[in-house]
Amino acid sequence: MMNKLFTLLALLILLAGQGASADSREHERLKRSIIKIYTTAAAPDYFNPWALLNAKQLSGSGAVISGQRILTNAHVVANGSFIQVQRHGDAQKFRARVQFVSHEADLALLSVDDDSFFDDTDALELGELPDLQEEVTVYGYPIGGKSLSITRGVLSRVEHQYYIHAESYLMAGQIDAAINPGNSGGPVISAGRIVGVAMQTNQGAENLGYFVPPGVIEHVLKDARDSVHQGFPELGIVTQGLESPAMKRASGLRDDQEGALIVKVFSDAPAADVLRPGDVLLEVDGYAVAADRTVEWRKNQRTNYHFVVDRHHVGDKLPLRFARKGEVRTAEITLAAPPPSRTLVVSEQFDRRPRYYIYGGVVFVPLNMNLIKRWGKNWHSKAPIEYLYARNQWSEPDRRELVVALKVLPAGVNLGYHDWKNWIIDSVNGQQVADFAEFAQLMESNSQPFVELRDQAGYRMVLDAEAAQEQQPMILQTYHIPHRHSQGLFSTLAELDE
Repeated sequence: MMNKLFTLLALLILLAGQGASADSREHERLKRSIIKIYTTAAAPDYFNPWALLNAKQLSGSGAVISGQRILTNAHVVANGSFIQVQRHGDAQKFRARVQFVSHEADLALLSVDDDSFFDDTDALELGELPDLQEEVTVYGYPIGGKSLSITRGVLSRVEHQYYIHAESYLMAGQIDAAINPGNSGGPVISAGRIVGVAMQTNQGAENLGYFVPPGVIEHVLKDARDSVHQGFPELGIVTQGLESPAMKRASGLRDDQEGALIVKVFSDAPAADVLRPGDVLLEVDGYAVAADRTVEWRKNQRTNYHFVVDRHHVGDKLPLRFARKGEVRTAEITLAAPPPSRTLVVSEQFDRRPRYYIYGGVVFVPLNMNLIKRWGKNWHSKAPIEYLYARNQWSEPDRRELVVALKVLPAGVNLGYHDWKNWIIDSVNGQQVADFAEFAQLMESNSQPFVELRDQAGYRMVLDAEAAQEQQPMILQTYHIPHRHSQGLFSTLAELDE
């Protein structure tokens, strides 16, 4: 009897050892799919828009997925001029290229020039978002070492957050594990599947990180199928919470009704033909909208109603229920891609060169977040107050973008204006400017002896048109500027003075 017990115990130990050995092998296979990414990034200099800033060496993480692709963060490869990838345990680096990028979702897909890179490497599958308080594992290569780092944390919150990279507002998962530099782009793993991509940390708290959840990843992967970036669609409305009982009654709602008050509908938006300011959004695609503008996306878990819109793609039809003066109505809206920005300050752009135009030694640029952030980490307090104020002004069809006289390159033609800088222009020869392209066309087609620029307060800059044309080559040569305007600015006109 005793011998049988010993035999059974030995068998159980052997089976347990084999199971542990199998788990260890599976874990090693998974680690081979975690990639270190090396990026040489040369970002444009928005203070000198014809030039680049000094190149920087960056590193991040990624994971192999189906189709011989590497999934990572967009900010890991943004403005990248040269990208290499390296597998766990290997010394060799391989050249990689960006196949598809979604800056608003902070996600990118990379391809590798040499297909042998993917030999003996498994493609990781996408899994479902775990429940709250479940443990997840973050894989990556944080700065400070070359080896793979593995950290564990608990999923503590899932709701809409502002993504730091492009300031987009999307669903994000929060874990009690720090996302350190270099970890960015690394997979968040649960049960051997990718349930997120690590993207940013909370600067105000220790050991608190955020990741891109599966729903957002799936949206980007579907968008990438035709290699044409469409992004996340929009309704094109601005809403306000209806938690005030007085406002709720004034909007025509009963006590048992909830919803979000529509305060603005953009004229070029999909909803413009259906919704009006003062309407109350009651339901989006079957999800009831609460007074705090949230929907219950999972039992006892709420987030902003944008969650429902974000699940769809450009061209999809979205059913709505809304109330107008107490009358409940239904409608279906065909979703469209949003413009670059809904405010007068264009959102931060990546992987492209700045637009600029030089006339009479004055450097003109469109106002955008790239320029504002050129003031450094403390741009909130250091950038010109007029620039910051414009971030809160909605764009309109007749005023879509602001034009700035960034600085003056001193020359004879611009005497009296040498110290002018960061000046927002409202009109050219009395004609109000709608955007930068229109501004450049007005300047280029000027036939009057003088060009008069004004701001909204009435201050003006007057330049002699003939002198500006004569001195242009000398100004460009003196300040080592290769072209008087950015490439493609006048794609419909013959290039002059190039």
